[in-house]
Amino acid sequence: MSTGPDQRSGPAWWHTRAFVLLALLGAVLPMLWPPFAPLTDAPGHIGRYRILAEAGMAPLAQHYAVHWGLIGNLGVDLLVVALHPLLDVEPAARLVIALIPVATVAAMLWLAREAHGRLPASAAFALPLAYSFPFQLGFVNFCLSAALAMAGLALWLRLARTRPAYVRVLVFIPYAGLVWVCHSFGWAMLGLFVGGAEWRRRMSAGESWYRAGLVAALMALPMAWPVAIMLSGAGDHLAGDTGDWFHWSAKAQWAVSLLRERWKAYDIVCVILLACLLWSAIRSKRMRFVGLLGIPALLSLIAFLVLPRLFQGGADVDMRILPYAAALGILAIRVEPGHPALDRTLALFATAFFAIRTATTTLAFLLFSQGQQVALRAIDALPPGSAVLVLVDEPSLKSWFNPRLSHVAGIAIARRRVFTNEQWALTGQQLIRPLHPRAVPFDADPSQIVHPPGSSNDQSVDFDMAIAAFDRCTFQRVWTIGFPAGRAHAADLKLVWSDGRSAVYAVARDAARCP
Repeated sequence: MSTGPDQRSGPAWWHTRAFVLLALLGAVLPMLWPPFAPLTDAPGHIGRYRILAEAGMAPLAQHYAVHWGLIGNLGVDLLVVALHPLLDVEPAARLVIALIPVATVAAMLWLAREAHGRLPASAAFALPLAYSFPFQLGFVNFCLSAALAMAGLALWLRLARTRPAYVRVLVFIPYAGLVWVCHSFGWAMLGLFVGGAEWRRRMSAGESWYRAGLVAALMALPMAWPVAIMLSGAGDHLAGDTGDWFHWSAKAQWAVSLLRERWKAYDIVCVILLACLLWSAIRSKRMRFVGLLGIPALLSLIAFLVLPRLFQGGADVDMRILPYAAALGILAIRVEPGHPALDRTLALFATAFFAIRTATTTLAFLLFSQGQQVALRAIDALPPGSAVLVLVDEPSLKSWFNPRLSHVAGIAIARRRVFTNEQWALTGQQLIRPLHPRAVPFDADPSQIVHPPGSSNDQSVDFDMAIAAFDRCTFQRVWTIGFPAGRAHAADLKLVWSDGRSAVYAVARDAARCP
């Protein structure tokens, strides 16, 4: 692997500021038209932002308690709450979430420039990974922290060229805290990226691999101080399952889902194209990897292989790092001197790939948003401040296409200040807690999700059991999404709204049973 910047002379169109500006515009383009980000979890997050912004205020204070604390999962939450005096939660969330892909693309381009000295021809191949599967799922706090992790690696490389080593240590002590507050896994990625790059940098300066690794670890160690917060109990202790180690079939599924969006064959072909690019760079004598990015990419790939799927209640932990491992690998590719035709061809195909993926993501987001807006027609049938049991017809886990309705009821929290059972309430990962103990087990996510019969998901709710068992004293409405009118069979449920695909039922209150 080569380690130094590419110092070849001669301007090229992909080295210009115009190219960078167009790339940043392309990064935000899919987010411009939907009224809110059409990501799977995003509506639920927006509901939580409303709860946080109006903490202690009626009617939401009757439904949710807010336990303020310092936890490693607050990035977008804090930004939206900070903007609340100027913008309501929906436009604030739309603005902040739309800027995450922009920040990711900007970090990628900055990082590539720091490692190569100028933008490599392959750079645009990495840019669609700003819309990789973790972002599509709506892991917005994590994706914000991952963008900051990549920007942090670029900053580290720049300071390594321009400042003494102690400056990096001092700068990254607070920077690591910032990334951790956004999301703890992005903070872990930052340490991995920086440690790997510093290790390679020192080895290329002539140090032994052992000494280089030891010094790199010592330089990264001050960034580990947020561990003290997690161990001290200053914030809530994490709770939940850890497991599902070395699930190779799931990891293979994550790999092919790198750019999963809407159209299975197209998305997989795009992943295969990226894999072929990386394989070509490994095999070709005309291309090689810059070690400053190649080593962090390799370490990230190893982390993907060894991490479990579940960690203290957090789901899909291993898959989150994979898009950034791929991006680092692609950004590490450089064409050897003496091959200008290959440089131009690679840049042209990379830019075309980014443009095509931007166009199809824009179309996909428009279609996802239309489906969500149709489902949200039911909101007018929900009394403000009421408690609503939500049941969502969720596709099988084997289905590539997902209409992204599992948390759409979060918009009802934002607009009607209702209680729903779709909010997350894992200790140490969210600040909110439901205040309806009688509603258990239908008081929090994933009690709203109904998979098809026979699904292998052990968290799926049985529709008929839920209708029979939910607490009539807590809930005033039942909102079924994706189920036809009348599917909810119970004598005390009265249909008050339906559009043929979803329905809202009023719950008859038994004064004798409900004080």
